[in-house]
Amino acid sequence: MSTTTTAGHLIVAQLERAGIQRVYGVPGESFLDVLDGLHGSSIETVVTRHEGGAGFMALTEGRLTELPGVAMVTRGPGAANAFIAIHTAHQDATPMILFVGLIPVADRGRESFQEFDINAWFGSTAKKVVTLDDAASAARVVDDAIFTALSGRPGPVVIGLPEDVLVHAIESATVEPRTVARPAPAAADLAGLEKRLAASRKPLIVVGGEGWDQASSDALAGWAARHGVPVLADFRAYDAVPHNSDAYAGYLGYARSDANARRLDEADLLVFVGCVRADVLSDGYKRGLDAVTVVVHPGADLLGHFGRLDQHIPAHVASFATALAAADSAVDPAAGWLAGARADYEKFSTAQPDSGNGVDSKYVDLDVVMEILKQEMDDDAVITYGAGNHSLWPARYLRHNTANSLAAPRNGAMGMGIPAAVAASLAYPGRQVISIAGDGCFMMNGQEMATAMGHGGKFIALVVDNGIFATIREHQEGHYPGRPSGTHMTNPDFAALARSYGGYGERVEKAEDFGAAFRRAVDSGLPAVLHLPQDPATRSPKTASN
Repeated sequence: MSTTTTAGHLIVAQLERAGIQRVYGVPGESFLDVLDGLHGSSIETVVTRHEGGAGFMALTEGRLTELPGVAMVTRGPGAANAFIAIHTAHQDATPMILFVGLIPVADRGRESFQEFDINAWFGSTAKKVVTLDDAASAARVVDDAIFTALSGRPGPVVIGLPEDVLVHAIESATVEPRTVARPAPAAADLAGLEKRLAASRKPLIVVGGEGWDQASSDALAGWAARHGVPVLADFRAYDAVPHNSDAYAGYLGYARSDANARRLDEADLLVFVGCVRADVLSDGYKRGLDAVTVVVHPGADLLGHFGRLDQHIPAHVASFATALAAADSAVDPAAGWLAGARADYEKFSTAQPDSGNGVDSKYVDLDVVMEILKQEMDDDAVITYGAGNHSLWPARYLRHNTANSLAAPRNGAMGMGIPAAVAASLAYPGRQVISIAGDGCFMMNGQEMATAMGHGGKFIALVVDNGIFATIREHQEGHYPGRPSGTHMTNPDFAALARSYGGYGERVEKAEDFGAAFRRAVDSGLPAVLHLPQDPATRSPKTASN
């Protein structure tokens, strides 16, 4: 029913109708009418401490739920701070919507206070950038943004909100949300794939992207296990299929095992489901280039795909997994192809005994910590982390047996881990949330602990403190040995910092003490930090033979 309202209030009403439960943001005078519409709304307004944190929280909600996450920031500086999340959502193919307050229409082109060109800034990074110049179109624009963010290859949509347009009184109503298609594979496409599978001796499935749920994850893994086909995960898409499946064989990309690098080269059929053969997955466009290649992906242009392409199946991952599981495929892999892959994974994902590169007793051994954490954490726990060497340990050792249990930046953005943990704890209040944070990564958005305290979020953050930007220091040691530059950090007492926010904080001096400290953090019922001092000479998990 049409009523008299304002564009700002209509935006909120349309978000409500779409089922959006939270918006994340830093308030600004440029979108006051939207904030007023949120007063008394069913949508929770999560007030963050930095626009980058708000963007990462929205991205996380888009990663872990069925709807895009929503962030709201002001013009100019606010938009600049949120840009990191848009770049991450774009490269990660994650649905999110960023509302940006803008200057009044009449002030455009005059270098007015905080003016910027929203299309120039975001046009190369978002799926769509639109400015709401017609107040009566507010509901339609919001619905279109949600539809665009979720359709095909998911991604971010940016909506500019001129502050004067928001307050226009209009006779308008919300619109019926459009249904996003989940295209299933055509019978002919499945038949073509089955012929390729039947002709293959070393088939390999690589999974990634968004849209997985427990049913589709289990369906694909079950099919692969029955037919002897190993399943590898794309970089930081480790929760696409359950790790307790006999078909799961680990991951590709940074810090992958040497065994999986060889396996990628040896495969005679590569089936990419939800992802493409891109830069990181292929070790910089070097591996897995010669095999027969099938890509299952709803995106028409297969953005980022490199090299051979024999078949494109335009299907949603869940629809494809269900259809494949129902098919009676003829597959006859080489003897031991799957068993060997699974055995390599089990060995690689189990902490190695000390092999001569042990840890100084003054520091915590993260290999040991990860093995303890595997025993202590809930099976459906959500894991978050940002970018840096600290992320190598959870990627290698922690197990994901539940869909939507990982939020980490595939584009390598630092600072995501803590905002992601806040959002995950709000989206899934009944699930345990664990964040593994490097000292550099934590300090970029660690202030969002205040957001967790203010909105009832809780998580346990393991802060790995080695006093350096370890990833860059490692590169320096390779290219400029003996000349460290610009990679040292001076850190606070992270446990005390957590307590200053009202959370739980504890310093763990020895790895064997971690289990008890973790249980104390869980029992506190608060956002918690366990401060883990790490040897600055340690760069990665202990070496395994594969």
